[in-house]
Amino acid sequence: MVKRKLVQFLTALLYNGNLPGFWQGRLWQGSSKSVCLPGLNCYSCPGALGACPVGALQSSLSGVFLRVPFYVIGTLLLFGLLLGRLICGWACPFGLVQELLYKLPTPKLQRTAFTARLARFKYLIAIVFVLLLPIVYYLLTGTGVPAFCKFLCPAGTLEAALPLAAVNAKLRGSLGVLFSWKLLLLLVILTASVGIYRPFCRFLCPLGALYGLFNRISLFGVKVDAAKCIHCDACMRTCLMDCRQAGDRECIACGECRSVCPTDAISLGKKF
Repeated sequence: MVKRKLVQFLTALLYNGNLPGFWQGRLWQGSSKSVCLPGLNCYSCPGALGACPVGALQSSLSGVFLRVPFYVIGTLLLFGLLLGRLICGWACPFGLVQELLYKLPTPKLQRTAFTARLARFKYLIAIVFVLLLPIVYYLLTGTGVPAFCKFLCPAGTLEAALPLAAVNAKLRGSLGVLFSWKLLLLLVILTASVGIYRPFCRFLCPLGALYGLFNRISLFGVKVDAAKCIHCDACMRTCLMDCRQAGDRECIACGECRSVCPTDAISLGKKF
């Protein structure tokens, strides 16, 4: 869908509108930096105008113990209830990168029962790295750690570490084992994206896991008209995510299933 790609590009630009930051190697310091963006976009990206909700949640949990991050939780609930995983399909820059790589003409690994089971792994990532480790680390050491951002997030490596290191010789000289690990992880995910549709989004992304919980009740997204549906499964034969039916928790509302539905039972937009 050309329309969706345009929205994805515009969203990436909107998230990272501080373009001088990329060649100056400086982070945006404006007041907008305290506002959570809906999609996964690294706070430390030199172009970022806002905060990543996953990073903000971890910072709150690992900063002052027993301090409930009401603002971040409220923002995530708002985005989830309004859009669900439509955000993943339309407003995630790292999702766009994976989709562009998937367009390269190579053999593709189709979704299977195994990938459907593997898709559950992102829920474990969310629980362990976003929620538990920041709190446990604080209990043990007195200081917190944003575990997912620090140890796993490939978007942070691509959007923040690499651009900053490219223009900052001092930073390049201080890079160590952790950067090497995250760079390796990024390269594995990007390479996998050539043959596997959005592997990070499907198997690892904690934000997608959270938004997926709201897919059934979100105000906007994919809607199936039960009266028109003939259960032909044409939508599932077209779907590249690990959905069992259109609009379930793995659905990113890309809208590709609409074009193959013989009865026009699938719509994309307001659901209620």
